[in-house]
Amino acid sequence: MDLKSKIILIYGPTACGKSKFAIKLAKKISGQIINADSMQVYKDLKILTARPFSKDCQKIKHHLYGFQSAKKNFSTGDWLKLVNQKILYCKKIKKIPILVGGTGLYFKALTNGLVSIPKIPLSFRYKVRNLHKKIGQKKFFLELLKLDPLIRNRLNNSDVQRSIRAYEIKSFTKKSMISWFKNTKPDHNQSDFFKIYIDFPRKDLIDIINNRSKEMIKSGAILEVKRFIKLKVPNNKSLSKAIGISEIKQYLEKKIQTEQLIEKISIKTRQYAKRQSTWARGNMKDWIKINPDGLNKLLKKI
Repeated sequence: MDLKSKIILIYGPTACGKSKFAIKLAKKISGQIINADSMQVYKDLKILTARPFSKDCQKIKHHLYGFQSAKKNFSTGDWLKLVNQKILYCKKIKKIPILVGGTGLYFKALTNGLVSIPKIPLSFRYKVRNLHKKIGQKKFFLELLKLDPLIRNRLNNSDVQRSIRAYEIKSFTKKSMISWFKNTKPDHNQSDFFKIYIDFPRKDLIDIINNRSKEMIKSGAILEVKRFIKLKVPNNKSLSKAIGISEIKQYLEKKIQTEQLIEKISIKTRQYAKRQSTWARGNMKDWIKINPDGLNKLLKKI
């Protein structure tokens, strides 16, 4: 299997072993690893976000990990711009770019392109939301169909968030959300990618997540959150929503004991892993689905 001209994408639920596999693959094919995880771009929480260890980064060059301040905004568009630069860099030095992470939107932006819809003012968005609140989803959706007939059969009539978004876009830009998406083109051809989705059995993943939660606490996650609290990062910033922060705060306030802390982090992580798997089923139908045993077989084939 010749992967020299490919951009390799590795996606899977949290704790499924993506990073370890990526390192083994990089060693075998002379690759470099590029981060595709929205939490691991931040420098302020290494343990809780399960960023790769320094020893792994010494063996294989890692890009876009732990470089961004938690106080700054970092969008999918920001990531896409940087990741394309890193892909070009890897190709220039004859290394194979291996993107690894669990942020589905990052991969979707890379493979499908990122829609460049003009920024809609907050005041305008509030008006649309107030209208939705006033008339309810059923009537709102009927109004949306009148406003934007292209949406018909393309949007679930119970999908509140996308209905509101479609209404905002058509009202403000005078152009359907469908048209915006249709005119969006990616920077790469589909044939440029080799896409791997690690399909980990849920039962086994639960045990791994439980053990990882224990290990995070042993490795200093509590001290890490203490330092993070001192930074006074606003609650609306992405990293403030990282799994483990609110649970460790409860522990520091003596509301829960260590065992409860580990259990709460494990439950939230399992829920997140489930959402990642659901995303893959809906958005990654053309990816090669491989279970953990199949990863070793794949390495032997390459």
